Amino acid sequence: MSKGTIANVAGPVIKAKGMRGAKMYDLVKVGDEDLTGEIIELKGDIATVQVYEDTTGLTPGDDVVNTKRPLVVELGPGLMTSVYDGIQRPLPLIQEKAGAFITRGIFVPALDRKKKWEFHPEAKKQDEITGGDILGTVQETPIVTHHIITPPGIHGTLVSISEGKHTVEDTIAVIKENGKKRELSMMHHWPVRVHRPFKEKLPPSLPLVTGQRIFDTFFPMAKGGTGAIPGGFGTGKTVSQHQLARWSNADIIIYIGCGERGNEMTEVLRDFPELKDPRSGEPLMNRTILVANTSNMPVAAREASVYTGITMAEYYRDMGFDVALMADSTSRWAEALREISGRLEEMPGEEGYPAYLASRLAKFYERAGRVTVIGSEKREGSVSVVGAVSPPGGDFSEPVTQNTLRITKVFWALDSDLADRRHFPSINWLRSYSLYLTQVQEWWKDNIGKDWLKLRNRAMALLQNEDELQEIIRLVGPDALPASDRVVLEGARVIREDFLQQNAYHEIDTFCPDGKQYRMLQIMIQFYDLMNDAIKKGIEFEKLQNLRIREVIARMATIPNEEWEKKFNTIEKDMEKEIMALEG
Repeated sequence: MSKGTIANVAGPVIKAKGMRGAKMYDLVKVGDEDLTGEIIELKGDIATVQVYEDTTGLTPGDDVVNTKRPLVVELGPGLMTSVYDGIQRPLPLIQEKAGAFITRGIFVPALDRKKKWEFHPEAKKQDEITGGDILGTVQETPIVTHHIITPPGIHGTLVSISEGKHTVEDTIAVIKENGKKRELSMMHHWPVRVHRPFKEKLPPSLPLVTGQRIFDTFFPMAKGGTGAIPGGFGTGKTVSQHQLARWSNADIIIYIGCGERGNEMTEVLRDFPELKDPRSGEPLMNRTILVANTSNMPVAAREASVYTGITMAEYYRDMGFDVALMADSTSRWAEALREISGRLEEMPGEEGYPAYLASRLAKFYERAGRVTVIGSEKREGSVSVVGAVSPPGGDFSEPVTQNTLRITKVFWALDSDLADRRHFPSINWLRSYSLYLTQVQEWWKDNIGKDWLKLRNRAMALLQNEDELQEIIRLVGPDALPASDRVVLEGARVIREDFLQQNAYHEIDTFCPDGKQYRMLQIMIQFYDLMNDAIKKGIEFEKLQNLRIREVIARMATIPNEEWEKKFNTIEKDMEKEIMALEG
């Protein structure tokens, strides 16, 4: 280790002299308390360091020790159910050691060094082993079987492998590589700013089904895709992300609270252990990792938190899992970049953000994807990334939102007007879009319904027609419209109020299965068609307004998910009978 000294301190950024031989992104220990920092700029023998902890009390002349390794995360059994800060320090264990407040310079390993895991080998002696190959398995939680994979870059012959109970540091296998023996444990390290390698990127053709109707049916996201949820204060970004984390059909959930308010993160920490996983009945926390870096924590660690989260996501992807990562919010992350950039005295870009904001956002989102992972056997895995954006005053023209939109392929635009009208999720269906529609339609066609895309497009056309009619309504009122236009308004109202609205806190409506979504939309479009036919046959619109079936359709969302198929068939028949009775 080489040593330098502090030259000056400016908030979380310090300058250290005497650092010749240091490299960019080397980890350093600063001062008597060994505060963790990372080198972000080098000029001659002067290094600029961003410190991940409070720098109060540091003075010129204090030691800066270079560890000569980058910021890394520990990868191995024990990640599931954990709650980490932005640089992968386990917060519950820190609380046990130091109390309610994080003591400066405290170090607790990310993975428990004492716990023994039951290791079941899958590889055999004399097997040729390469990076990404599965050595064996560990039952990490009741619903997650952790594959112990060979770290990337290793290739050799397996000399020995030991079954039984081991800690993460114990040697479980020995590989002979270029004539030398190399010991492997269940844990390895990986630099957070380096993406893990893969063989091939695959097209995003499988949908990430979330159980939220407006997400799945109107603006779907693919596994391995990228999405953004921008919205002003109070529009429901955090609740939307909670819903995605709770109900999406990913195997692993990683939730990054990046600069969010402490009370919102507390809600996640309190709720997730109590939530049941819809697929297994086990607590949802058994397949979740939380990274909590709230707004009152050091700003530099906030910048690192998204890399910590996505590196863990890539690790589980390499095992063949589908991972969904939620970052809430990338605006707070960008604010951390802006603050550090200001301390570095860099030339500011638009609204004071650094000129490299777009490239940093792109580097984060491009680590998403559905891939063929490395290793001898063919395995597929995916990382889907959804980032919340908090534009000041709900202004979507600000730099973070605009740069995010250039990169992500799904845009769920939250609308403060809809939120004020208590329409949740408050996603504006006229401003939102998904570039995955045609790619996921084959899956919906093969598994749910052949006319899925046609129904979705008809519903969107109906909503757009309604918007066009609003201008006329403001001038002359709805009663002056012809009956055919009033049917359009009624059909759009059914979709808007009974399909697009969804109650996240309702026991049944919080999650809507894909088949149920399809049948609901099918019945609603059929209802519109039957009303249209009735108007053409001379039936008065007022009679259609008072149909009993209208109330039944409004309650479809709350029909229990075990009973909907039978009841929807009955609703369909009753709807046809009631409208046909008007003709007779």
